[in-house]
Amino acid sequence: MDQRWEDAVLLHWRIPVAAAAARMPPGVRADVVDGSAWVGLVGFRMHRIRLGAAVPLPWLGSFPEINVRLYSRERDGTRGVVFLSLDAPRLAVVLGARAAGIPYVWSRCRAVVTDGADPGYGYDVERRRGRTRSSFAVRPDRAALAEDELSVELTARFGLHSRFAGRTAYVPISHEPWPLHPATVTHLEDGLLASAGLDVGGPPESVLFSPGVRTRIGRPRTVRHP
Repeated sequence: MDQRWEDAVLLHWRIPVAAAAARMPPGVRADVVDGSAWVGLVGFRMHRIRLGAAVPLPWLGSFPEINVRLYSRERDGTRGVVFLSLDAPRLAVVLGARAAGIPYVWSRCRAVVTDGADPGYGYDVERRRGRTRSSFAVRPDRAALAEDELSVELTARFGLHSRFAGRTAYVPISHEPWPLHPATVTHLEDGLLASAGLDVGGPPESVLFSPGVRTRIGRPRTVRHP
């Protein structure tokens, strides 16, 4: 598949390595960055979805997605993400992804952009079952670039690990490096992290914004493990 991810808001907190390791599928371990495991709360707008590079899927439309993610590494060093949840408003997408082992949740989701010379970007989500909610927004500093090692390590992830049919699968995701800007949190009321079973307190240590990237999702492979 070919798609764009736009107006990405990326919030990250440190968590104990053991807490992340307990959520890894077989064959991968929790990746450690700057001495810690990390959990991310990430929102972006899915746009221009295509099958391959040529066949548009207009009935899916453009929609916001909000995910909770951990970071993984295989024995050979291949790095990826492990999704704990992905909230989206398109039922067809949710059902298709869940059939492939990706933990999508059908939710009411909304992208929020504040107008003005210094706009802010955020996302609101409310799950249709259980009424778990999240609302967060940032104001990016577009005059600055986030090129530090931590920011790059947390975002340069070109694949995902997930459980499927009793095995661990790796799905490659190709895109240019995220163009990243440091950002300031202007609003944060989150229930998704607690719903995922993670005890995270205080403000996020890493707050980033990206105008987006074009991505291509490739064929999955099975992760071999003892």
